[in-house]
Amino acid sequence: MNICVFLSAADLDDRYTRPARDFARLLGKGGHTLVWGGSDVGLMKVVADGVEEAGGRLCGVSVEFLAAKARPGVDEMVVAKDLAERKRLLLEKADAVVIMVGGTGTLDEATDILELKKHGHTDKPVVLLNTAGFYDGLKEQFRRMEDEGFLPRPLSELVFFAEEPVGALAYLEESLGVA
Repeated sequence: MNICVFLSAADLDDRYTRPARDFARLLGKGGHTLVWGGSDVGLMKVVADGVEEAGGRLCGVSVEFLAAKARPGVDEMVVAKDLAERKRLLLEKADAVVIMVGGTGTLDEATDILELKKHGHTDKPVVLLNTAGFYDGLKEQFRRMEDEGFLPRPLSELVFFAEEPVGALAYLEESLGVA
């Protein structure tokens, strides 16, 4: 599988980096490809390192104004002209999406894929990896949107909430029929 991971490029606490590294190793051991923002800094570097060390492939999609932070020596690197093109390319190259901890950029990417799913423009499985309860508030907000009629489809059809890396990958493999 080509798994797109939306996540932070910030240097973060071990409570976030450890589960991200665990997921990356599972991804690599499974022979999957990481499709990510291409940065060689922060949590993005942690995940890319984990996938590479475990034997997975790396497909980066950077953007012109961040190209200086792009990871060298990857299997594939594309440099988009802007953030909109970057998001489009990330999703085009992916079979599935995992949303890890992140800031406004990650939230933008997450809501974009969910909006596409909501309107039937993609059927790619999406997992929100709720590391250390980071997305508890967002999960509650999504449930409120569903309960109050703001979502035309059940929330369970849009996103799967995983608390642990192993559950995230298991859901994706099951969704896509990968053994």
